[in-house]
Amino acid sequence: MHIPAIQAALRDADLDGWLFYDHHHRDPLAYSILSLNPQMHVTRRWFYFVPANGEPQKLVHRIESGRLDTLPGTRAEYSSWQELESRLEAMLSGHTRLAMQYSPRNAIMYVSMVDAGTIEMLREMGKEIVSSADLVSQFEAVLTEPQIRTHYAAQEKIDRLLAEGWKEMGHRARTASTDEHSMVRWLSEAMRREGLVWEHGPNVSCGPNSADSHYEPTSENSSPIRPGDFVLIDIWGKLDQPTAVYYDITWTGVVTRPPTEREQTIFTTVRDARDAAITTLQSAYSAQQSIAGWQADDAARKVIFDAGFGEAFTHRTGHNIGSEIHGAGAHLDNFETHDVRLILPHTCFSVEPGLYFPGEFGVRSEINMITTPIEATVTGCIQTALVSI
Repeated sequence: MHIPAIQAALRDADLDGWLFYDHHHRDPLAYSILSLNPQMHVTRRWFYFVPANGEPQKLVHRIESGRLDTLPGTRAEYSSWQELESRLEAMLSGHTRLAMQYSPRNAIMYVSMVDAGTIEMLREMGKEIVSSADLVSQFEAVLTEPQIRTHYAAQEKIDRLLAEGWKEMGHRARTASTDEHSMVRWLSEAMRREGLVWEHGPNVSCGPNSADSHYEPTSENSSPIRPGDFVLIDIWGKLDQPTAVYYDITWTGVVTRPPTEREQTIFTTVRDARDAAITTLQSAYSAQQSIAGWQADDAARKVIFDAGFGEAFTHRTGHNIGSEIHGAGAHLDNFETHDVRLILPHTCFSVEPGLYFPGEFGVRSEINMITTPIEATVTGCIQTALVSI
């Protein structure tokens, strides 16, 4: 945590300060941004105020008076609720426009951590509460150069392993037998040999299972993969380092046959929607124009709606990527949420439109992008046609 950088960002945003608040770990973002121990025992409310200018201030319960000792600033203590409100009002005196982990109407629930009652209390004190969403992106989603290098290292490994995985699947389907879970194990073992780590997954979905965008094969429910099948592979991982950045992609293909006309039509529509979002992002960055997550989602969704498949596009276009697979920055979303957060330079995110037809099949085409102040770049291989195994 760098107080001068936070204060500079507050001044740029015309904010009087950033008020952090927690009780029983309701706000994990506060712990990450402030570099607090996420395992710290917290049973009483604490507040930490970073003004745009001047020294930060702490307000803690006397029973847990040392909880914020790792942070700079003066400390005030309280015991009763009346004392808490009095000291909080004094701490914020002269400061009106405050950022908090709040989102109007809970529009961006990923940053909406402060309870309504606390917002009400602060408004009664005459405070204007502003969403910290773009500040959170700036201090949680912006990547360092070493972090960006870890993304590209994971990208090189996963792109190669995925290509090998398709070949292995085709060989098994033609000469013996295989199933979804067996291919998940094969991919997982290959990733471990490369020193990669990941959350649950990867995912191999065959036929109708590919129409479930969050399907997970297990040893009990795994479907066989046979010649003639349609298959989706979603794979993600990162280097085994604390701040390493994920690489996350999805490809689709057919086993030992050409694609049907319908499969080709659906894939082409998804591919074109993906490319429309990519072009929109790249055009904005080339022109040095700000772009929000919802705008990139709109670009992809328009292609799919114009093709007549809008009802089958049931999720956002993309998500922020960091050391967590779903990071704290802007998502490409004007469907599940209206994400007004800006897509900032030096951030990473997926572009992954999909169309899903229950009982039939589903297509998703996922790439990752990283931005600089002047460009937005796709970081790995781009699928342009269905894989023919």
